[in-house]
Amino acid sequence: MFQTLCGRSIRAAQLCARRRAVVVESIRGRKSRNDPVAKSKEGRIKMPPPVDPVEMVVLKERFTEYTLIMTALRLEFREELLRKKYEAEMGSLAAERVRKEADEHRALMDWNRAENQRMLQLRMQRIQKEKEEAEGKELEAALELEQKRQEFIRIKEEEVLQLQEEAKHFITLENLDQRIEEALDNPKNYNFAIDKGGRVIKQTVLK
Repeated sequence: MFQTLCGRSIRAAQLCARRRAVVVESIRGRKSRNDPVAKSKEGRIKMPPPVDPVEMVVLKERFTEYTLIMTALRLEFREELLRKKYEAEMGSLAAERVRKEADEHRALMDWNRAENQRMLQLRMQRIQKEKEEAEGKELEAALELEQKRQEFIRIKEEEVLQLQEEAKHFITLENLDQRIEEALDNPKNYNFAIDKGGRVIKQTVLK
C-alpha cells in the first residue's frame, strides 16, 4: 500500500513540476528567425515585377465584368431558391399568384398592342396631314411664282408699249429738219438755279 501511494505521489509531483522547453527538431533547408541574411542577398533591393498598363486595364475590366456576372448569378440563384422555398411552403397560393401574374401580363400585353395600334393610326393621320400641308404649301408657292412671273411680264409689256409711244417722238432722218426748225423757233434756257424746294430763283436771259 505504501508503495502504491508513493508511486502515485511521484507521478503527481512530476505533473505539477515546471515543464521544460519544447524541443522542436530543426528542418534541413529552412532558416530560423535569427539567422542572418545570406551573403548572396546582401544589398539586394527587392523590386516588384513590372506592370503593363494595358494589361492592367484589361484585367480590371475583366474583373469588373466577372464580379457583375457572379453577382447576377448569385442573385438569380437566390431568387430561384427563395421561389422554390415559397412555392413549397405556400403550395396552391403560389400557383394562384403565378396564374394571376400571367393573366395580368396577358392583359397588359393586349392593352399595349391596342395602344400601339392607336398610336399608329394617329401617326398615319399626322403624316397624311403633314403631307397635305406640304403639298398645299408647294401649290401656293407655285401659284405665287406664276403670279410674280405674270406681273413681271405685264410690267415689261407696259415698258415696251411706253417705249413704242416714246419712239414716236424720237428724232429720225425723216423729221430731222423739222425738229431743228422747232428747236430754233422755241429756244430753251437751261442756265438757271433752283432752291431746295425745286423753285427757280435765278435764270439768265437769252440773247
